[in-house]
Amino acid sequence: MTGIQALERTMPDIPMKPGRCVKREFEYIRHGTQTLIASFNVATGAIDLATVGDPRTEQDLAAHVGKLIEQSPDATKYHLVMDCLNTHQSEALVRLVANLEPVPIELGCKGKSGILHSMITRSEFLADPTHRLVVHFTPKHCSWMNQIEIWFGILVRKLLRRGNFTSTEALKTRILEFVEYFNRTMAKPFQWTYKGKPLCN
Repeated sequence: MTGIQALERTMPDIPMKPGRCVKREFEYIRHGTQTLIASFNVATGAIDLATVGDPRTEQDLAAHVGKLIEQSPDATKYHLVMDCLNTHQSEALVRLVANLEPVPIELGCKGKSGILHSMITRSEFLADPTHRLVVHFTPKHCSWMNQIEIWFGILVRKLLRRGNFTSTEALKTRILEFVEYFNRTMAKPFQWTYKGKPLCN
């Protein structure tokens, strides 16, 4: 989740009274943005790992996935669901997946040859079901099918929409506190209700 804004309202809210809802100041000071990389466990409904920081590079994603793997080093298979963002099909992630394989793999040169030649060749390699870590990419324009998007909606509704953050550090702290609170009090598997029927006639 990129571009999470640390917004500080210039005036405090006017509290609710009988017959009147809270009134919120529309002017704000923007202190910058943060990026959240989160891993949602569909079996438990918890966030297994959350990384909040300034950049959103392919190295950040690969480091996050590396930490996720370290949590379950004895697992024989890892399945990750991601949308088609360019960092999800990066050289760094391909190298991480290749390093998990028992036999060395010749990756080629980025932009020139082999598996690293293009985003298409990299995504095909990452989606290979024979690898120890398999990435399942959602179809284009269908990232809503990934359950982490449901969780991002919860984060927006419960924390970000009405939040007041005096700095990017305050925003980062509040997000990580919310993740801990969510895991402790609200985490449960989501019930997927879509039956596969066409959404329109």
